[in-house]
Amino acid sequence: MIKKLDILLIRSFIGPFIVTFFVSLFVLMMQFFWLYMDEMIGKGISIWVLVQLLVYMSTTLVPLALPLSVLLSSIMTFGNMGENFELVAIKSSGISLLRFMRPLFLFIIFLSGLAFLFSDDIIPVANLKALSLLYDVRNSKPTLNIRPDQFNNDIPGYSIRVGSKDKEGNIIHDVIIYDQTSMVGNDKVVMAKTGEMIPSADKQSLIFRLRDGWQYQEGYEHNAHNFTQTRAHFAKYDVVFDLSGFNFTRNNENLFKNGYQMENVMQLSESIDSFKRDKERTASSVGAYLAPYVTYDNKGKEGAIVEKNIKNNNYAVHKYDSSFLQLIPDSLRGTVLTTVVNNIRSFKSLADMSSLDRKLKIENFQKYDVEWHRKFTLSFACILLFLIGAPLGAIIRKGGLGMPLVVAVLFFMTFHILNITGEKLAKSGAVVPWMGMWMSTVILLPVAAWLIKAARNDSQVFTKEWYTRVWRRIKNNLPVKDKSVA
Repeated sequence: MIKKLDILLIRSFIGPFIVTFFVSLFVLMMQFFWLYMDEMIGKGISIWVLVQLLVYMSTTLVPLALPLSVLLSSIMTFGNMGENFELVAIKSSGISLLRFMRPLFLFIIFLSGLAFLFSDDIIPVANLKALSLLYDVRNSKPTLNIRPDQFNNDIPGYSIRVGSKDKEGNIIHDVIIYDQTSMVGNDKVVMAKTGEMIPSADKQSLIFRLRDGWQYQEGYEHNAHNFTQTRAHFAKYDVVFDLSGFNFTRNNENLFKNGYQMENVMQLSESIDSFKRDKERTASSVGAYLAPYVTYDNKGKEGAIVEKNIKNNNYAVHKYDSSFLQLIPDSLRGTVLTTVVNNIRSFKSLADMSSLDRKLKIENFQKYDVEWHRKFTLSFACILLFLIGAPLGAIIRKGGLGMPLVVAVLFFMTFHILNITGEKLAKSGAVVPWMGMWMSTVILLPVAAWLIKAARNDSQVFTKEWYTRVWRRIKNNLPVKDKSVA
């Protein structure tokens, strides 16, 4: 039956959990923006696109923010109760720490189940949306920014230099435009004293309305086999630049849907099974590729060689005394040796291609297997970090965001570093995927068991008084210098 004490504990946990979850998610989002900020600034990305990217990326970071919030909120909850002597009162009434942790433990198991469903159903879709949108943002062209006394090559086929601009930025002076659209060099040059930059109504073009200038153009006459140069003066001349390439465009999301990050557990299992079946067929496929180049075998006795007839699958034994070449007439030995060398090269090329293909397939298999285990490890991390955070709070006996925050960050950094290290080892093939992905759990689970035992025994390991007593003992055992003066 649910007791009032259980309801009190869950209520005390829910508030800090919600706050720390959104704070953790915000911190992780800031890390993402700091990482990709340089690739987003100056590209004219609309606010709506940035909001979409923010929502999708924050969704993908939920599995990482959830364990951190569970760890921090559990330390804060139990630490606050310890600071207010509520844990002492509960223990004095005959309720053990494990019984007191039970309702929250069941709640965390339920939360881990929801986290798994979220990772299995929502995260693949969010990854597809986020990674495809991030790809489009990173590959979009920056906005056109023509600066004085600098050549601008952002518009394909043109190199533009402006001597100066007015305060409003649309009146330009000393303009030089190199037209390279003919793909034969700077065969067309436009120079003007003044001009005006006018965007088109649909924002798809930019018009340079130039005044008082010259146009130089070189041409090649195929019949006369000589170059010609044309020079023309103009009072007013419009140069139109196409700016459609600067527009932000979205690619088809279906181009990204085959990635391992966009699949759920069932799809990952099917992909892993197909990799295993393909691995079994690799050896026979390589044998079929190389069979035409192996027409002789050494299955015969010493001093004999076996010729294999591929069409009839028959074998013929040819005996020789010292060298196989004696079976070949002198007039054909050069041709035979050339054919042998070419066959060996082809043999080696096919073997290298098969080896590279097998290596790439193994790398893909490891990525899919790592992603399959990730669905479970990040969900189980909520349970693991609760088993660490709850006894830590009972031992520290401090609430708020001071000491609990420091301890939570240290333990979460340890968990995260171990998790990343195991994932890299798994993807590199140094360890099997399941071992790498569960390495952090295997290492920290005994730590959780030790902390629970220490909390049940009211250990003073993480209290200030314990370190003060240890320092006093060390200080008392140090040799005292004689301060007497002769």
